Amino acid sequence: MLGHKVRRLRRESGISQTQLAEQLEISPSYLNLIEHNQRPVSADLLIRIARVFDVDLQTFAEDVEGRLAADLREVFADPLFEGGGPAPAQEIRDLAANAPTVAQAVIDLYRAFREARDDLRTLAERIAADRGGDLASVRGAATDAFPIDRVHDFFQAHANHFPAVEEAAEALWREAELEQGDLYRGLASFLQRMHGVRVRVMPHDVMQGALRRYDPHGRRLLLNEMLPGPSRTFHLAHQVALLYASGLLDRVAAEDGKLQTDAARRLCRIGLANYLAGAVMMPYEAFIRAAQSVRYDIAVLQRRFDASFEQVCHRLTSLQRPGLRGVPFSFLRVDKAGNISKRHSGGSLHFARFDSACPRLNIYDAFRFPGVVRTQVAILPDGATYLCIARDVVRAASGHRDPPQHLAIGLACDIAYAPQLVYADGIDLGHGAATPVGPTCRVCERLDCAQRAFPPIGQRLVPNEHVRGQSSYVRSGNGG
Repeated sequence: MLGHKVRRLRRESGISQTQLAEQLEISPSYLNLIEHNQRPVSADLLIRIARVFDVDLQTFAEDVEGRLAADLREVFADPLFEGGGPAPAQEIRDLAANAPTVAQAVIDLYRAFREARDDLRTLAERIAADRGGDLASVRGAATDAFPIDRVHDFFQAHANHFPAVEEAAEALWREAELEQGDLYRGLASFLQRMHGVRVRVMPHDVMQGALRRYDPHGRRLLLNEMLPGPSRTFHLAHQVALLYASGLLDRVAAEDGKLQTDAARRLCRIGLANYLAGAVMMPYEAFIRAAQSVRYDIAVLQRRFDASFEQVCHRLTSLQRPGLRGVPFSFLRVDKAGNISKRHSGGSLHFARFDSACPRLNIYDAFRFPGVVRTQVAILPDGATYLCIARDVVRAASGHRDPPQHLAIGLACDIAYAPQLVYADGIDLGHGAATPVGPTCRVCERLDCAQRAFPPIGQRLVPNEHVRGQSSYVRSGNGG
């Protein structure tokens, strides 16, 4: 049932149902039934629709509505809406499918509300602690996250794949005559030859905590001596991207009219430069061929492309070129406190946008088994099943007073893709061996979960002093 996508394409093209029906060689009444999801779209008709609108067939498989619906469920799970009862799941799906612009506006409005609420809470805490505190700085710090969310939405809308940036990375390889295994020297030579910029590795104390510093007047790029090899190459490639493809980065960022603030545009430009740097370190075709040949063995890919575990995982989420697609992965990065510092839903698994992820995901176990790739089969309440892998990563210390940063990286893909991954070998992929997980506590209805931190929205819950089950939250009248 693809009626909402067909209707959206037709409206964006500015043609009537009658005109489209003529081009598809079907009756207007039949097209009307398709657009209202009263008739399915056959394979032959789907091909004709793709030709009429000049779009890739993958457009019809992208789970944009799924991501919107997942975000909406999380929005309406906020206790703020408890008075009106839980929003019916079907209504949420209908809103995401039939009015995606309105659905996104609801999400944006809720995000603004959360920012304002957090702002007030932070101000109150500061005033209580110190009435003479700098309230302006507190207010600014609390609202700075909003541009980050805008940029995240920008990358999510493009499925973390930018063909023009990929082409720029390939052109850079040709112009700089780069060679795999000697990227750092090749990029440094290109930077000096084409832009007159010299690269120097500087002592940590001279850098004063900075990892990379570009001096446009002195035409110097300074890199901190504490950076490991892959990170040095990445930071060098990032600076090359900013100089080599400056105009392109601006044009790609300008495609989204929602990046209206200078902070959002700057963050997007940085993100795109990071993307280009990753594409230079791991060229698309060579990387996906290698990934497929070694069955996505991340350790092998690290060695072959001289990249870090996190760099490889992030690159795996961007392999969405039509005709040469990789496994669609969802990516998550958390710290030891459970804070999500980066997430990307390249597949159909949608991580929480406003709250922490499910504590039953194996990404949190990664901290207990340093250096070991953990595997897990996870099943959501709706039956959707995923293969999840996770490993901790340690960002090197910058000295005795700056201890190493300990993070965990997680990748997940639909169970249907599991046989393509080496990590599925020897694992029972059936539902019986799957770990029940949820999107986030407010949305998940599993009351028998010992990890539950909050009651689910829509459940009228009362304490039961006579029975203590897996969870402290029980349904009213169910006896525990």
